[in-house]
Amino acid sequence: MINDMNSILNSESFMALAQSRLSKMAFDYYRSGAWGEWTLQANVDAWKEISLLPRSLVDVSRRNLSCEILGMRLPFPLLIAPTAMQCMADAQGEVATARAAANAGVPMVLSSLSTRSIEDVVNASSADVVMQIYISSDRGFTKSLAQRAQAAGCKALMVTVDTPVWGVRERDIHNGFRVPDGMSIVNLQRPGQPTGHSGSGMGDALGWTIDASLTWKDLDVIRQAVNIPVMVKGILRADDAERAFDHGAAAVVVSNHGGRQLDGAAPTAHALPAIVSAVADRGPIIVDGGIRRGVDILRALAMGASAVQVGRPILWGLAAGGEAGVDRVLHILAHEFDLAMALSGCANVKSITADLIYQHA
Repeated sequence: MINDMNSILNSESFMALAQSRLSKMAFDYYRSGAWGEWTLQANVDAWKEISLLPRSLVDVSRRNLSCEILGMRLPFPLLIAPTAMQCMADAQGEVATARAAANAGVPMVLSSLSTRSIEDVVNASSADVVMQIYISSDRGFTKSLAQRAQAAGCKALMVTVDTPVWGVRERDIHNGFRVPDGMSIVNLQRPGQPTGHSGSGMGDALGWTIDASLTWKDLDVIRQAVNIPVMVKGILRADDAERAFDHGAAAVVVSNHGGRQLDGAAPTAHALPAIVSAVADRGPIIVDGGIRRGVDILRALAMGASAVQVGRPILWGLAAGGEAGVDRVLHILAHEFDLAMALSGCANVKSITADLIYQHA
């Protein structure tokens, strides 16, 4: 299996292999975007549109890819994004991903819709784990989940704020998406309450996990409930980024939920510059959505991001080869980023600056 993984040369190639090994329901759940999936594709295309102006005759014989975010040391500027129900991809699910994250030293953000417990995942990884949460209609449950994550050893919370309602993912509706039998969303189980084993799409299966009445005051309550940093994920506007920091956020994540919420929302590469201009001096800015190559990481940093998150390529690696597949995806992205730095005349992350971006007339 490892030799098979080593023959795959880029993260996109994992997608076809994953498709051959996943059920249609699982594959479509992982790959789908909202409605016509315009934003899903635009996320990828937007990074490709950004041209670079590499520097020449710079000594790049020794390169340092590492950086630090909120006290977490990253071997290269990447976190594993929160993605749900990983046991649909591999029997070990999030634990396999956590082990691969530990092998690479990469922080993993654990989805609250995970199929392995917070404690199992933290115990499986010597790397840092961040807990992603939604602020649900059961505010007490959400507060308890945040405190449980802190007690388990999570280094930060990542609160997703772009889901007052679930986006319409037509593939899930066509497939009658539900949590597979024998599997459960373990961290959201409540006595006598459903956890997605019936329904048609996310809205029916997991409606209680979000709340349309959510406001900034609810973020204050979660932030005050824990003593670890709170990141805010799902920001596309500069004024919302400012509000997030005003309400105590330690970092913001520029994200449109992988194109899975509002179809027609701006690609994150387009939203990033205004947010950087508004709040770059207030804390780390992480961006996700459409990152597929190491050169995309360089582009994001040159535009002012502190790091990126990657989701779907991790799922494709997990489905293709479990822990070894995720290992390979992370190795590819780190290697591509390393080469992109060298070819751009950057010996370290701090030298990845805005002048590398070609400004179209």
